[in-house]
Amino acid sequence: INEINEQVAPSEAVYSLQEAIDAAERLEYPVMARAAFSLGGLGSGFAKNQEELKNIAQQALAHSNQLIIDKSLKGWKEVEYEVVRDAYDNCITVCNMENLDPLGIHTGESIVVAPSQTLSNKEYNMLRTTAIKVIRHFGVVGECNIQYALNPFSEQYYIIEVNARLSRSSALASKATGYPLAYVAAKLALGISLPEIKNSVTGVT
Repeated sequence: INEINEQVAPSEAVYSLQEAIDAAERLEYPVMARAAFSLGGLGSGFAKNQEELKNIAQQALAHSNQLIIDKSLKGWKEVEYEVVRDAYDNCITVCNMENLDPLGIHTGESIVVAPSQTLSNKEYNMLRTTAIKVIRHFGVVGECNIQYALNPFSEQYYIIEVNARLSRSSALASKATGYPLAYVAAKLALGISLPEIKNSVTGVT
């Protein structure tokens, strides 16, 4: 991501309670601590001070030997884009989605709206351009989901997740748009170009 001058949320991987405390001091409170390699937010929480961090870190380290300390972006908007790319570098953004709840509420427990409702045209295109830049840089052929944290009071954003595959969000995007992402991704994997793929729902490209 750094190679294309984009930013990810500031974070550090640690392996002990003391390393977690030191990382939080560098990142500055509040921070989020989460167990590495866990799904659904297991072993994670926000800490406003060292005491809270100790409690969360001890629980998280019981699930995993690695702990991720992230700078807290609680309250920022959570926005995601579904992008597809073929082997000939044709790209389209199929859909963008916005979580009704801000960062801090787990995505799996939040209502998602498609398309986004509160982005300005400039913000929409800024994140769209970034999504295409990311999928091209990684050389993904198929479907890719890119999630952002967007500051609600400025145009500052961080890339918080890149899923270079079909994901739960892909199913939502397919339903919302009528664009069969799984079908298209399978065709792209066979080397078929985007202009050649007929939408199995509408019957046109």
